[in-house]
Amino acid sequence: MGHRLTRIYTRTGDDGTTGLATGQRVAKDDPRIEANGNVDETSSAIALILAEPDVPPRIRDPLLRIQNELFDVGAEFALPGYVGITAEAVERIEQDLDALNADLPPLKDFILPGGPRAAAACHLARAVSRRAERSAWTLARETELNPETLRYLNRLSDLLFVAARCLTLGAGRSETLWTKRSGQARD
Repeated sequence: MGHRLTRIYTRTGDDGTTGLATGQRVAKDDPRIEANGNVDETSSAIALILAEPDVPPRIRDPLLRIQNELFDVGAEFALPGYVGITAEAVERIEQDLDALNADLPPLKDFILPGGPRAAAACHLARAVSRRAERSAWTLARETELNPETLRYLNRLSDLLFVAARCLTLGAGRSETLWTKRSGQARD
């Protein structure tokens, strides 16, 4: 590792800008920074899952790998032209998904976020990861992005949903199904 931070504050962002890895200064609300922040928030939400002691290795291990891969996604956003996510990373997440989903009962209804704490944290991380994906697509309308990164972010929310189901059912709890309320059509 090159330079180490000896002082966390730099004061360079006091004017509403921040630096990319290229040295270029951009607005703190630039779509590239927004996408990067949402990816960072996704990793932090995954940390809440990993903080739970009852997360089995078949979920914990992929999530630890994913946190590292999310740093690669952030590097792609901070350093235009850098490629950190490959087709193999997308394949790994799909394999994780298939393995976790294999023993789950088929879904016939929508389920509400909930379950034990680790599952609820998965649902939160899923929602945050979907925001990260949306902001990546906003950025992709402005600049060319690695298509594997966009696929990766799409698969991540699916993985987190399936992990939440595994954690709920693995804890002997039942999933809370959405109950459709009768509604009326609007004029």
